[in-house]
Amino acid sequence: MSAFDSAHGNGAGAGPDLEEMLSQMFGMGSGMPPGFAGPGPRRSSKGDDEEHSYQVTLEDLYRGKSTKFASTKNVICSHCKGSGGKEKAKAKQCASCHGKGSKQGLRSIGPGLVTQETVICASCKGKGSIYAQKDKCKKCKGERVTEARKVLEIYIPRGSKEGDKIVLEGEADQVPDQEPGDIIFGLVQTEHETFKRAGADLLAEIEITLGESLCGFSRVVVKHLDGRGLHIEHPQPEACVLEPGQVIKVVGEGMPHKKSEFKGDLYLVVKVKFPEYEWLENKQVLAKLKELLPTPETHIQADVVDDVNYDETASLDQFGASAEGDEGWVDDDEEEGEPQCAQQ
Repeated sequence: MSAFDSAHGNGAGAGPDLEEMLSQMFGMGSGMPPGFAGPGPRRSSKGDDEEHSYQVTLEDLYRGKSTKFASTKNVICSHCKGSGGKEKAKAKQCASCHGKGSKQGLRSIGPGLVTQETVICASCKGKGSIYAQKDKCKKCKGERVTEARKVLEIYIPRGSKEGDKIVLEGEADQVPDQEPGDIIFGLVQTEHETFKRAGADLLAEIEITLGESLCGFSRVVVKHLDGRGLHIEHPQPEACVLEPGQVIKVVGEGMPHKKSEFKGDLYLVVKVKFPEYEWLENKQVLAKLKELLPTPETHIQADVVDDVNYDETASLDQFGASAEGDEGWVDDDEEEGEPQCAQQ
């Protein structure tokens, strides 16, 4: 390609000169910027990491969890020690890459632009040499690695959260002449039916009856993530009346902090369950209840009062759905017709 041939110059109609481009970009006369490798592939000293998602419950994150699993991975062949050949056998130069272990290729980087890059030779896998079929290791068949099964253990500390990484160092596939990569698990929390989490705090909803709201109660209101029942003493007349949507904070009953004995707080949102309609059919009970409950302090005064009908099954989902403007409205004057002009 002329774009990479500096002998073509940079005249009109000629492709861009790579040497000149690199010199302008990196301030140097040679074709390679600082830090670029010379001939041959640049292989990392560490193998690739393996990343996986791992689902956990909120209970797992609250109490901590340790679990074991079996893993199958590539390990350096124990018979040939990763050479791929029999003992005393000699490898021959790879004919595909001519012993370099790498090959040059072109990769598109934009419309009309390509770049030259070095890739690992697929024939010799970067070694630069290969064994004849008869000289290959009988155990790994010249692949230099074999499969092995190993039991690994994941430990999730209490107080962990979604997105945390659990790293098993050096447990990824082994590659000859490289340090093994890591197996990395990203925690994904499943939704909980009772609790919601924000940082180290927990949120839950508790349901109480109308009688408990007015008269108080003493009972277990929620079962915590570790199985404990949380008991609340709310006596009357010392305590206040609990209203729907009111929030109670229980200090120190949230999620534990990592590597600490401290915990967040638990927020309980009160939901008041009102009695069913049939409960009001007892007129004596209803009359007695009216005597006991407070009456409105003031009545709204108005010069004109209309009796209106209502729908007690309505929902705020319908709010704003009524038609706007004056569609369908007819002026009384329009019904009578336009005024006629007087005859002269």
